[in-house]
Amino acid sequence: MARYTGPVCRRCRREGEKLFLKGEKCSKNVCPMNNRAVAPGQHGNSRRKLSEYGQQLREKQKAKRIYGLMEKQFLGYFDVATNMKGITGENMLRLLEMRLDNAMYRLGYGRSRTEARQIVRHNLITVNGKKVNIPSYQLKVGDTIEVREKSRTLQRFKEVIEVTSSRIVPEWLSSEHEHLRGTVVSAPTREQITVPVNETLIVEFYSK
Repeated sequence: MARYTGPVCRRCRREGEKLFLKGEKCSKNVCPMNNRAVAPGQHGNSRRKLSEYGQQLREKQKAKRIYGLMEKQFLGYFDVATNMKGITGENMLRLLEMRLDNAMYRLGYGRSRTEARQIVRHNLITVNGKKVNIPSYQLKVGDTIEVREKSRTLQRFKEVIEVTSSRIVPEWLSSEHEHLRGTVVSAPTREQITVPVNETLIVEFYSK
């Protein structure tokens, strides 16, 4: 499966804001956005007014990068959201939030979504007691996510929890840090989804 392998911080610079793609580094002074907050490339310092299409494109790219998806996968979520009842943009964000890797990140069991995705792929997670190693696994209300018992003593989880212990867990999840376990309490509402994305522009982009 295709994946981006270039410089991660370059993506934040391209969008002009921190997307928190590298966990704790994004909160430190070493973050490139603190001293080089211009778009990459030789025209990075130029100021061009974006067209309507340009704004829609940038919003779509930003959402893709936040959740770590490629175009085909992201478009798939839009197609599913279109066929659901309710507002398409909100449906899409809800589907993205209820991915297993994103829920792991929200619970504080990964410093970044990338690390959470890696943890899932390494067979360290169970959902309702069954091993799941698919980052895009779609969670449902009532599902329990848990680090496998034999993996809870790993040094990596001690380091992760030390960094993320102050992270606020959204209301649609409940967390038991002492057991490295979390539960999906409800489907997230738009107010509970804190990603800096205007989903209406994304819907307009794909509806052309």
